[in-house]
Amino acid sequence: MGQALFYHLTQRPLEATLPMLLQKSRQAGWNVVVRGAAPDRLAWLDEKLWLGPDDGFLPHGLAGGAHDADQPILLTTGDEIPNAAQCLISVDGALIHPQEVQSMARACILFDGNDDAALTRARAQWKTLTGAGCKAQYWSEESGNWKMKSEA
Repeated sequence: MGQALFYHLTQRPLEATLPMLLQKSRQAGWNVVVRGAAPDRLAWLDEKLWLGPDDGFLPHGLAGGAHDADQPILLTTGDEIPNAAQCLISVDGALIHPQEVQSMARACILFDGNDDAALTRARAQWKTLTGAGCKAQYWSEESGNWKMKSEA
């Protein structure tokens, strides 16, 4: 059974935090699905990932191609997990279901600490997942370094 890690982004934006988590996931040997809420936002993230530093290359693709199952990192708005991912990362309020948390090695929820709607969605997601018996951790970077603030 996996766990859900909530990342409260206050110091670094999504496009800086996501590559760090993707790199750690790949180092663990996991395939990853990044689930977003809007195709245009995922296209923007796709571009940011391709334009990242050469030493931080992250092979990935946008869902809908002929080789989705082969992608080590797949960006999607759908609920499907065609690449046998062991890690599911939610961005921009995309939902993760309790059964997904329980079937993954790790599920991550990244949310913008400067957006009241994002905070409300993250709190609701925490209640849903912990209420269903999922293990969860809340991480904050308000001090400049990531620190676990709560665990359920």
